[in-house]
Order: sequence, then C-alpha cells, then structure tokens
Amino acid sequence: MSPSTAPTLEGRDWPALIREWARELGFADAAISTLALDEDSAHLQRWLADGRHGGMAWMAEHAALRADPALLQPGTVTVISARLDYRPSAADAEALLLDPEAAYISRYALGRDYHKLMRKRLKQLAERLAAEIAPHGYRVFADSAPLLEKALARNAGLGWIGKHTLVLNREAGSWFFLGEICTDLPIDSPAREPATPRCGSCTACIDICPTQAITGPYQLDARRCISYLTIEHHGDIPEDLRPLIGNRIFGCDDCQLVCPWNRYAQLDATPDFAPRHRLDSARLIDLFAWTEAEYLSRTEGMALRRAGYARWLRNIAVAMGNALADAKTSPSASAQLVAALAARAAFPDSTVQSHIRWALQRHPAADSRSPARCSD
Repeated sequence: MSPSTAPTLEGRDWPALIREWARELGFADAAISTLALDEDSAHLQRWLADGRHGGMAWMAEHAALRADPALLQPGTVTVISARLDYRPSAADAEALLLDPEAAYISRYALGRDYHKLMRKRLKQLAERLAAEIAPHGYRVFADSAPLLEKALARNAGLGWIGKHTLVLNREAGSWFFLGEICTDLPIDSPAREPATPRCGSCTACIDICPTQAITGPYQLDARRCISYLTIEHHGDIPEDLRPLIGNRIFGCDDCQLVCPWNRYAQLDATPDFAPRHRLDSARLIDLFAWTEAEYLSRTEGMALRRAGYARWLRNIAVAMGNALADAKTSPSASAQLVAALAARAAFPDSTVQSHIRWALQRHPAADSRSPARCSD
C-alpha cells in the first residue's frame, strides 16, 4: 500500500475495535504488537548454535525470516496478535499420569487441530478489517510459518514469557493458542503496557520436567523435551530418556499442570476442542490395537495425525514398556501388555520393532527369548 493510497485511520480507537471484533469471533483477546524482535532473534540464534533444536532443521533454515514479519508478508507494517483459549473439560490429567496403563495425550491435541480453526477465524478478522477500514494486503499465521509468535504476543501485551518458555497470562495461564495477522494497514496503537513477568522465584516448571528439558529459566533443550521426542523426532528415542517419558504418548503438559498461574485458567466450552474418541481416558493397550486405517480415520482433523502411524506405535510401545516396569501394573494387565507387544513384534518398521523389543525387556520377568519367539 503506497502512502498516497493509505487509509486515514484517525478518529476511531482501532485497537479497541479490533479486540472487540476478535472476541466476537471467539478469540479471548487480540492486540497490536510492536515489531521489536532483535533481542528475541539473538536468543534464537544462540539456541540454534547450541543445537537445542534437535532434528528440526527447518528452524535453522528459516531463522532469518523470524526477525522480520515483512519477509513473510511483504509490506507488513502492523502485526495483530490473537489469543485463543483451549483448556478442555477432560479427565483429570494428574490422575492419568499416575496410572501406568492409561495413555496421556497433551490437552491441546485431544480435539480438533487448532491450526485450521485459528486460521479461519483470523481470516474472518482480517476481512472485518478490510470492510471497516480499507482493503489491505495480509497473511494469517497459526504456528504455520517462521514467526516469533511468543515474542509478538508479549509485545502486544497478551502475556509474559514464563520460565518454561511459554506465554503466560494472568487470567488464562498458558492454556491458549496464538495466531497473527500481518497486514500493510498502518494501524497506530498506543504503547500497551507489557505484562509484568510474574514468575518470581518459582521454579515449579523446571523442577517438574520429567526429562529435565528445561535446563534453566527460559532455556529449553528440545532434544530432551517429551513433546519433541513424541511428535517431531523421527527414529529411535534415546534409551536413557524412554523410562522418563512414562505414559505420555503425544506431547507433555507437566510444566503447565504444575504452573500456579494455570489455576486461574477457565475451562473452555468450545466444542472443537472437546476430547474425541474418549482419548482423555484411553488405555494404552486399546490404542496400540488400532490398525493404520483406524488411526487415520480417528485422527482425521486432529493434531494427533502429525505423529504418523509408525511413531504413534513407537510412542505407545515405550509407554507400555514403562507400564510393564511399574509396580502398580497388575500381573493380569502385564500379561495383556506382553501379548499385545509380542503380537506386533514383526511390524514392518525397524524403529517400531526396536521399541517393542525394549518394551518387552522392561518386564521384570523378561527372559532371553526373541520377539520372534514371543509372537509364536
């Protein structure tokens, strides 16, 4: 948009109206972000240089794009950051984590994949801007491009970045998704007071992390993070980390579950995020029995599809091995787990096979028999 065609935006409180329109669309909040990202970009470069991104090569390949939204959407002069709450009404997470035979799935992944819903609503908000202000060039993002969305949300005053590296909000804790609209509309916004960091001396998230992936305040090593290992990581999960994963088969919420600020997060009634197929209380042995066709059918439109069938089985095999090693697992349940693992010992994927062998060896009564003999 050239200066001669730029709309006149004086006379109305556009930031307040944008927030109002966003809430009408189901967002919890939306605000104009400043584009001061140099410090955040430097932090990212140090993180990448330390190799803490693991196998996520795309993070290094597109690192330069993250510091300047205009490189993703030419002409960008304004970024609107939006917050969409998602805390679902689901089975008690802490109780599931204490039940070795239960399958724990990160709360955000129990229902509909948020990416499509977020993008749809962001486009509706962008179209409202076009109708109320002027036609504009824009692009919407929902964890779908190399954008420093947490830093932009902080700059917009939507929260502060906690010691676990997630954005925290006084009313919603960290149970929310973030999305952005990059637009060439020059919407001025009075400097919004940044949210005061309120983690204080608390280290609950650091202390609770099962794999010690949070190596210090604001420092996350993805190579040890259960969310990375169960979703993004291909191939074998490091053996020393497998026992620490417990029954978490897709993602991990421990740092959020223990965070004091999440006591203030309200349950979200959005039907899209309600648990599907009773996945908030599923048993490991039942999910391990899914055929690939059942997996594809039951995860359609869900973030769970991201893992893929082989990694889904790999993750469940690890959790079943941990259940076999847990004293709380009954002898009858152990026998069922062993039988289920042995039945899939010849699954045509070497990674799945190796994790099944490891799982079977976790049983206190494991002997030297091979998986082939187990399946006889």
